Amino acid sequence: MKLLVIGGGAREHALAWKLLDSSRRRLPATVFVAPGNAGTELEKDLKNVPITTIPELIEFARKESIAFTVVGPEAPLAEGIVDAFRFAGLKIFGPTQKAAQLETSKDFAKAFMGRHGIPTADYATFSSAAKAHRYIDKKGVPIVIKADGLAAGKGVVVAVTLEEAHAAVDKMLGGKSGKAGPKIVIEEFVEGEEISFIVMTDGRHVLPLASSQDHKRLKDGDEGPNTGGMGAYSPASSITPTLHGKIMREVIQRAISGMEKEGERYIGFLYAGLMITPDGGIKVLEFNCRMGDPEAEVILLRLKSNFITLIEHALSGNLDKIEAEWDRRAALAVVMAASGYPDSPRKGDAIEGLSALPATLPVERDYHVFHAGTARGGENGEEIVTAGGRILCVAALGDNFRMAQRRAYEIAEQIHFDGCQMRRDIGYRAINHRK
Repeated sequence: MKLLVIGGGAREHALAWKLLDSSRRRLPATVFVAPGNAGTELEKDLKNVPITTIPELIEFARKESIAFTVVGPEAPLAEGIVDAFRFAGLKIFGPTQKAAQLETSKDFAKAFMGRHGIPTADYATFSSAAKAHRYIDKKGVPIVIKADGLAAGKGVVVAVTLEEAHAAVDKMLGGKSGKAGPKIVIEEFVEGEEISFIVMTDGRHVLPLASSQDHKRLKDGDEGPNTGGMGAYSPASSITPTLHGKIMREVIQRAISGMEKEGERYIGFLYAGLMITPDGGIKVLEFNCRMGDPEAEVILLRLKSNFITLIEHALSGNLDKIEAEWDRRAALAVVMAASGYPDSPRKGDAIEGLSALPATLPVERDYHVFHAGTARGGENGEEIVTAGGRILCVAALGDNFRMAQRRAYEIAEQIHFDGCQMRRDIGYRAINHRK
């Protein structure tokens, strides 16, 4: 069996690692990662493929007789990779370009939620900076400003002063926001506890994955700028069975059935970023159309079911015929980020200490080091160096959250690169919740 994972971050490393582990319980497989990173290059039976364009990926999948492809990041979904693969007669797990608008356009997502009764914060959409400024002056702060399109996890500003709010509008609508697009969404600030709720779906049936919670802010105590995620843990301590059922009914099922009603069956991972309000209510902050990162690392570390089998059931439309089994232990992941992240991450710093850790770790072990922004470099091209914003994700299991936290940090402390940024309080909500 040959499988293909699209992407090159820690999420894709985790996806490929889990697929490879699952294949060992069935028929031996080779898992290709396009383009991959230094970590996927190090793992036995994971093979990097240095291609990124959709036509090249289709040609490669045909040539290698890939059984199915899993899409990791959001950008290929936005470009229509699923549509192209399906047109070519190739199996691929992910939503179509139209369905992926749940993530690629905040304005589309908010309007979709309104049409299908999915609870979310009040909002308004603007393409005029002047109108946006007047709206902010009328509403006051705190307030949330979001880039309409993809912004690599950094297109959200939670403004606590009017100056911050107006500056965010000028940045996002002033042609400096990259792929963020010409529109912004301004929405009410909702207080509560933020959680990640991720499912697999075949377009009609839904298989919920283990709950998780990430830490978006750069610094301890949830201070500093928003990032793509500085750590995560699973399960989310705040999700009770009652709340789980409510999320499934009021958010997930309405989203999947709403997509089908609008003529576009949603197949793939669906991520709901939720705020649980103090009164137990739910507000959807965002939808993502793939597994979260670093949520994927802790979820997949706890998954005991065969991942290949789950995806095969989803692709064949009978996800209702299978259930997922989870490790009872807690999982916690710590992100090690580059100097200057998130605004201007420095590249090329040598990463030390990785050679002291086993390059390949079986699933029975209590931890795994997933690579994100890493590459080969140095004078001889053999060193592993920083090549992005988030560099490594150290994930560990433990009988409780405190044990998982201690184990993750013990491993992370063995790794070094200049300017490393790493929060020291990942999992504090779960640990405090258990007291």
